[in-house]
Amino acid sequence: MLTQAPRGTRDMLPQEAYLWHMLENRMRELAALWGYREIRTPVFEHTELFLRGVGGTTDIVTKEMYTFKDKGDRSITLKPEGTAGAVRAFLEGRLYAEPLPCKVYYLAAPIFRYENPQAGRLREHHQFGMECFGGKEPSVEAELINLLMTLLRSLGLSNLTVHINSIGCRCCRPRFGEALRAYLGDRIHDMCEDCRARFDKNPLRILDCKQEKCKAIVAGAPSILDSLCDDCKAHFERLQGLLTAQGIPFAVDPTIVRGLDYYTRTVFEVIMQTGREGLALCGGGRYDNLVEELGGPDTPAAGFGLGLERILLELKNQGLTPPAPSLTDVYVANIGDECRTDAFVFAQKLRALAVRTESDLCGRSLKAQFKYADKLGAKYVVLVGGEEFARGTVKLRDLNTRQETELPVGEAPEKIATILSGKEAESI
Repeated sequence: MLTQAPRGTRDMLPQEAYLWHMLENRMRELAALWGYREIRTPVFEHTELFLRGVGGTTDIVTKEMYTFKDKGDRSITLKPEGTAGAVRAFLEGRLYAEPLPCKVYYLAAPIFRYENPQAGRLREHHQFGMECFGGKEPSVEAELINLLMTLLRSLGLSNLTVHINSIGCRCCRPRFGEALRAYLGDRIHDMCEDCRARFDKNPLRILDCKQEKCKAIVAGAPSILDSLCDDCKAHFERLQGLLTAQGIPFAVDPTIVRGLDYYTRTVFEVIMQTGREGLALCGGGRYDNLVEELGGPDTPAAGFGLGLERILLELKNQGLTPPAPSLTDVYVANIGDECRTDAFVFAQKLRALAVRTESDLCGRSLKAQFKYADKLGAKYVVLVGGEEFARGTVKLRDLNTRQETELPVGEAPEKIATILSGKEAESI
């Protein structure tokens, strides 16, 4: 083999493409129902966008970004998350001048993070994300969460719970930072190098550490919910009321801070209980300051990101993937070399009538053509050639009943299309 795919990436092969299509179609349907329009942003952006937007103390920026210099000596980064690019497009496209809220989604957007590849977590993966710009009410988050739960349940996933938290705003978060530093005190010296670096710059990031010794220390830390200002507290209580009104199960989890610095107030994750552990399928939250920080007007916003590979993996693990559809409806078989051109042209006539059609491209014998048609899942085989074709007809064989019928060559394509469309009740 000349080469292999880079570590942490994988191919989408033809036999699994239908699963991606199924998932993407469902996402598009729900996005349209909720009034979201599609947006597509570049695979790479100027590095500064992520330094300013995502935050210099996050693992994404400090450890996981694919950054390089282009031929113009500009620092370029492959997109490590979707929101910053969507905000940049929102500003550059002057979408803020349109009636708000502006509701957009992106689908199968490639995301790049240099991290240890695991099942459902790749260095290149693809996200479905939604962003709502201009909505300040907690109904924005409640709507996004409702859509997520509707999507996941419609796919057959169960045992789902939404974990929510509020990480406050510019007014109340500094107060919590002081309380957290006071609690950590001398304990910070027993924590990992990353946590020690975050202690002065952004102590909230310490709550997101995954190392067991650090998690044990912060388990007794004060809750950020005790430091919320009146506005943030009211917002969070209203969100809980909206989730309850929609019948969405949720749990308040003060340990959720998410891994991005732009979040304010609401953060959430959808957790699926698998045995004794919970698996985070996706997450998001509110980011009321990001648009302004990137040079735009004061615009509240919220959104989420969901990894397609993670969802497809869970569907497979739980036996929820639908069977692959047949590849064709009609196979046009030639009876001999002298009929290959006629069979080829007949196949094109069927395709012009939107009939999924295949014909021989490999010089197979008639017996081999029938075997191939069966492997494709064809419903009918059209036999072109022989005595029937000499008198102006083709033979149509139903591969389920083995019944054969002769059809005039000139009428056969339309007749077959009619049968397949279901407009003709009786089988021929």
